[in-house]
Amino acid sequence: SPDGGHDADQAKAATAKTAGETKAGGMLALDVDDDKRSKKTKRAIPTPNIPDPMPQNLAFMFTKISPEQKMYMWNIYTLIFVAECLNIVLYWAMLHYGPSIGISFGLATGIYGTIMICLCIQNVYILHDVIHGATFPPYEWQNYITHPFADFWSLPWMDIIMEHNRHHNSTFDLLNHGEFGWDPASWLYVLQEWTWEWYGWLTVPLVPFWHYIGASDTGCLFAILWWCKFPDAGPGGKCDKQFYKKWLPVRVKYVTWTTFLWSCVWLLGSLGMGKPLSDGWQFVSVVSCFCRSGFSAAWVFITNFNHSHWWNEFLASDPDRTWPRVHATMAFLLGGRHRWNEMLFHDV
Repeated sequence: SPDGGHDADQAKAATAKTAGETKAGGMLALDVDDDKRSKKTKRAIPTPNIPDPMPQNLAFMFTKISPEQKMYMWNIYTLIFVAECLNIVLYWAMLHYGPSIGISFGLATGIYGTIMICLCIQNVYILHDVIHGATFPPYEWQNYITHPFADFWSLPWMDIIMEHNRHHNSTFDLLNHGEFGWDPASWLYVLQEWTWEWYGWLTVPLVPFWHYIGASDTGCLFAILWWCKFPDAGPGGKCDKQFYKKWLPVRVKYVTWTTFLWSCVWLLGSLGMGKPLSDGWQFVSVVSCFCRSGFSAAWVFITNFNHSHWWNEFLASDPDRTWPRVHATMAFLLGGRHRWNEMLFHDV
């Protein structure tokens, strides 16, 4: 679950409060038998194996993020959102004024697309960093800048927190999905794990497209999936009492915000370029295409690549990391060695 950071106690309290507002055995409960073991694997609930005494070279891994570090992380997060907005405006400017100075549509799109893909990849990584280390933003408005360009509408930040909590509550082991109950991320692995026969590889190339159309945590399809499951139904199948008080207003406000933001992109690409309002879809389509490509690329690595048997078997067979060119290439593609380290040690 989101843990280990400056907001660890706050995150746990929020989760406990939400769990207390739902019925027993609901969405946030572990699915175990009478012996407190997984119904799927019969394994007991894993407990952290924290070293005692703590070696100095490992102490940093168990140190909570300070308030200053939390502020820094959210400042970078805000910077990424601002950069994404400015990049869209830059693209508009290159399309509108570029022809007069020799900037073609292809060149403008290439510049915009390269920058946006890089920004969106970092957007996903810092989303994951923040949710585990600095879950709640310093300012309320920052709840709205976490991933609005991932799709035309998606889960608000509080829902992202809850579904990621559900993911970790049900999947403790990278390779054993849904061991302790329903995992909302399970459908992301179907195309690579529906069979262990050789022909299972035939559907693996479809994984990026599955993310692209909105199946990942920040996509519209995932939002529908989660909203159909959470919060749990109340007694007699009625709506949970918190649905109208808490969750519906949060969701309506966030979807209204993303609709407004994408409407601005539409207006920029239509009236802003001297075109009819109905032509805005062309600009929106290109802008969204590269945003989705960046988000999809990052989620493919964090979910499918990271949780794959092939990758984990490779890591187990190469503990000394004897493939320097592979690691250097992946670090370059993901934006630095610190990002690639998250792939190497995601289980930690």
